[in-house]
Amino acid sequence: MAIDPGSLFKLDGNERPTAVVVAVQLPGVTDGDLESSIEELERLARTLGVDPVARITQRRGKVAPGVVLGAGKLAELATWTGGPGFVEAYSKPGKNKLDHSDEDEEDEVDDVVDPDDTHSALDGAEPKQKVRAVLVDHDLTPTQQRNLEKATGVDVLDRTSVILEIFHRHAKTREARLQVEIARLKYLAPRLRESAGGEDRVRGGVGGKGAGESSLELDRRRIRDRIAELRGELALIEGGSRTRRQRRSDLPTVALVGYTNAGKSSLMRALTSTDVYIADKLFATLDTTVRRLQPLTEPPILVTDTVGFIKKLPHDLVASFRSTLDEAAEASLLLHVIDASDPAFPEQIAVTREVLGDIIGDDGPETWLVLNKIDRVDEAGRRLLKANYPRAVQLSAKSRDDVAELRDKLIEMFAGKLEETELVVPWTAQRMVHQIHERTTVLHEAHDDLGTTLKVRAPGRILEDLREQLRTSQ
Repeated sequence: MAIDPGSLFKLDGNERPTAVVVAVQLPGVTDGDLESSIEELERLARTLGVDPVARITQRRGKVAPGVVLGAGKLAELATWTGGPGFVEAYSKPGKNKLDHSDEDEEDEVDDVVDPDDTHSALDGAEPKQKVRAVLVDHDLTPTQQRNLEKATGVDVLDRTSVILEIFHRHAKTREARLQVEIARLKYLAPRLRESAGGEDRVRGGVGGKGAGESSLELDRRRIRDRIAELRGELALIEGGSRTRRQRRSDLPTVALVGYTNAGKSSLMRALTSTDVYIADKLFATLDTTVRRLQPLTEPPILVTDTVGFIKKLPHDLVASFRSTLDEAAEASLLLHVIDASDPAFPEQIAVTREVLGDIIGDDGPETWLVLNKIDRVDEAGRRLLKANYPRAVQLSAKSRDDVAELRDKLIEMFAGKLEETELVVPWTAQRMVHQIHERTTVLHEAHDDLGTTLKVRAPGRILEDLREQLRTSQ
């Protein structure tokens, strides 16, 4: 077997396969928390190109160790997939062998949501369509995943595998692709299974003597070797990244951090006037991008975009992207961008702070909260946000005025207090007009017999330098 992480879920051309989302509501998880988590997994699925058409949830004391769900819910799930609805080793008539309580039936939550078909699979009617996948809002052990696939007859993806697949498709740079491949191989290794002839052993030892390795052992060794090879290649790339960071270490740097799809890339584009990729998708940005704040300042202020966070982010991915997130650790200022229109944003703030705490520690750079997408929040909501987060910056990355106000705050922090003044550029020194546009914010421009008059805003030392250049050019 050639070790190729490939696609964890195969798509046929432009077809968008359908899926059922499965979740277990554990003790301490509120209905609101469950709903938020399922909605997030559905958004992840749509980003992956999969259409969730139904939900099956169950309230249990713990996830069933062998098959996740109780026997009744497992049979219900099979009506959507066409599978047998049980696994022989974990079943006996009327009860799951691993579940010795009555919570299988008494604590079930009969919650099947089908946007296109209002009937429930519980009423005896077959669903109008069979789905091609089951998405589970938990991390599954290899055994649980294998048993669910036996019971349903379709692909089963847990939350981690969905996130890994999205990262795999969105990674653009060599560094990001290496990081994702390492994480995917580590996920794949314990899920390798013996093939039909898997017990045959490759003869080993001098002269072919010795027990040798089974095909499964050989595949796992190949994965370990491949991971070591990737880590070596990644170390070389990371060395180049560190060198580039050191070269610009004397320049003030602003790092955009936050939950995925909070609008970091949109704000990056607005602040730097560059064509940064943006999309209404989760994890649209995986690669670190560094640009200069526009208009240019002295010294230049660098703005860097980073990978977004999400709750239950796989630890291997956090570790893989640690070098990328070093941009945040070494920044002069963090802008913690938040989607203020998302009802779950307080939890998203907590997730981001937790991940940053693991990477940066308690002695990280100063952080400003930026409540983005404020245009989607009504006036009462804005007042409440102001009361709860009095020092946060409220803005919409789509509003030029809002972005200009944030830009001025950044310039004032790093380059000095901003001043407004008028500069008169005679016709004999018109080459200065372009420089003034690059180094200041031009508020108004007019032309007369004397030349060009510009009303500008900029730090005092920049204005003094421009005045001196104008004096010497006359």
